Amino acid sequence: MHRSNETKLTMALVLAGLFGWPWPVSWATEASNAAILNKVDAMEMPILTVTARIGEESLAEVPFSVSVVGGHELETRRLTSFEQVLRQSPGVDVSSWGGANDANIRIRGVGSMWQVSADDNSVVLNLDGVPVSGRHAALGAFDVERVEVLKGPQGTLFGRNSLAGAINVTSRRPTRELEGHVRLEGGQEGQQLQEAAIGGPLSGTLMARLAVQNAGSDNPIENLGTGKPLTYQRDQAARASLLWEPNARTSALLIGEYQRLGGYVGSMILRPYADPPAVDLSPDLIDGNEKTFQRYSLELNHDLAGSRVTSLTSLASTDLAINKAYDAIVMEALYGLPMAYPAADEGDERVFNQDLRWASLPGARIFWVLGLNILRSERDFDSRDFVTGATADRRFETDSEALYGEITYPLTEAWKVTGGWRHSWEDKTYDARYANRNMAGVTDDRRRSTDRYDTGRVALSYAWTPGTNLYAVASRGYKSGGFNDYATQPADSEPYDPAVSDAFELGFKSRSADGRLTLSGAAFYNQVKDDHLLGYDYQTMATQALNADTRSHGAELEGEWRVGRGLTLSGGFSYVDATITSDVADVQGGPVASGNRVPDVPYWSSLITVSYQRALGDLAGLPAPVLNADLSYRYMGTRPADPQNHFDLDAYHKLDLRLGVLLGAAEVYLWADNLLDEAHDLYGYWFTPTVQVGAPSRGRTFGVGASYLF
Repeated sequence: MHRSNETKLTMALVLAGLFGWPWPVSWATEASNAAILNKVDAMEMPILTVTARIGEESLAEVPFSVSVVGGHELETRRLTSFEQVLRQSPGVDVSSWGGANDANIRIRGVGSMWQVSADDNSVVLNLDGVPVSGRHAALGAFDVERVEVLKGPQGTLFGRNSLAGAINVTSRRPTRELEGHVRLEGGQEGQQLQEAAIGGPLSGTLMARLAVQNAGSDNPIENLGTGKPLTYQRDQAARASLLWEPNARTSALLIGEYQRLGGYVGSMILRPYADPPAVDLSPDLIDGNEKTFQRYSLELNHDLAGSRVTSLTSLASTDLAINKAYDAIVMEALYGLPMAYPAADEGDERVFNQDLRWASLPGARIFWVLGLNILRSERDFDSRDFVTGATADRRFETDSEALYGEITYPLTEAWKVTGGWRHSWEDKTYDARYANRNMAGVTDDRRRSTDRYDTGRVALSYAWTPGTNLYAVASRGYKSGGFNDYATQPADSEPYDPAVSDAFELGFKSRSADGRLTLSGAAFYNQVKDDHLLGYDYQTMATQALNADTRSHGAELEGEWRVGRGLTLSGGFSYVDATITSDVADVQGGPVASGNRVPDVPYWSSLITVSYQRALGDLAGLPAPVLNADLSYRYMGTRPADPQNHFDLDAYHKLDLRLGVLLGAAEVYLWADNLLDEAHDLYGYWFTPTVQVGAPSRGRTFGVGASYLF
């Protein structure tokens, strides 16, 4: 299917988040730059279609809050990983030590206060419908059509571990026309990126797409032992898609993806940080850190008379090698011993998922879906302490089945009611062996837990005007219990309880009559029982998995306004008041008191983006040059570092700039990241009143880039 001239114009001037490529040279020369800009300014923004409820539907019809980041926005804001995308989303908080498998995601103040296992996720990450752990947030976001942030419990349609919400990622699909792009970047501190994609028809019914990416950068932490960056972080990724459409009613989409993340190290830097922030480690203690991720999926769709049957079969696998250490600076502060304390973790995971559903067609008057889901997971996580010689070999298995359904029924022309329900069966087993240096005290640890639970939601929506929908939704979320990833003795592996949430939301979604302004807002309240908390004793290195209740409430507002004359404003803000509502007296590291704030959750956060395009006229004979500028401002307020509220992480302001010139099918640009040079905390941890650690973000850096569309 060929793009219309209007779509080409919209893509050329990147005024809609789902588009974002300059127009072909042959088309651009048909009209003056001023005429092109005026025509695009007058165009109505396309109605956004999302898959927030599995099937395709208008964003305005979804009866809960959804934030959407388009593929072009990812590129112009240089958001190369899902973790970076989430850190730019108001109301979403990410805590990470800087490793490739560390991310703990919270939405609207809901999420583990300190993760107790890789399975302890409050936000599920769906990659083209394939559910994976939120800990994969460090994966590369390349050749992506859009990222949808679904706020509030999503257990009805997306199942387990979506207590706070879900992240839906849709990669770019093969098309019936030959197309692709190339992008190159380079900058300070070793930052570099090479990306390419090509897709098109192989026959009248078969289409394919291939995308590859290679990226790297110096670790922002310096190693005092070498005087060089701690590591060099290297990301490599490839995705191949094959789409078969034998007729208008049937399709099959096969996707295979591979990603390798090397050189990522979870860092503990003594606070306050030195300038530059530094550790004192022998490089061989952290060499060899690597994470590889693979996923394969087959999605089959067949349209019946008024409905669609879909089968999605997937296999996702992860392999981890993590070398870590307390550096000599932290060890001296804690124990008076200026020597490094090394340890290592190795792990692998295999997850099979089968989803079979029967649903209404896109655009149907009545939305409905019925489904069956089967999941099988096997995971190993082994730890080695090179000082004491202690080892822990752990194996986790999960079997899960679920039946689910949801319907939206129009009561009148203006009123719609939604109801959804999911029943899940889940069995988990844990098998571990703990040993000391001489293997004289080998201990076996075997446990099993079984759970049956229900999740669901009800919603009522009202079309106040043709462009404005109001809605109210109540939902129940659930996060499974399980076993502590860091257990080194049977006392540590007592199963922790599941978490249950009740969430309520009132909101609106509005679009102006001329399509130039979209605005959405919501007020929310969440109550969570038995969310998860990890206790840690640095003196004995024992851990414990615990539970505590939380409550959060707040409001958020998002919007986009095409002002005209090439200027577009977008962004949003969020207010969240998240508190712990139960005492936990026996936690290692100090008691947690009711009334403490939930860690890493600020009261205020916001994002403002200004995009501007202007025709440059005749410029050195260049073909139809257009200035393309994007300025993004991110604010994150003060937030507590830990559940005990020992200390706060400072508020920060982050300003990013991208300034380019569109030249027909090509663009060259300059970029500046963190212009204000505020190296904010990625996390914080309290050991003693005089010893706190954390990891700082990267400071100010500059670079150049170029892209080409064909």
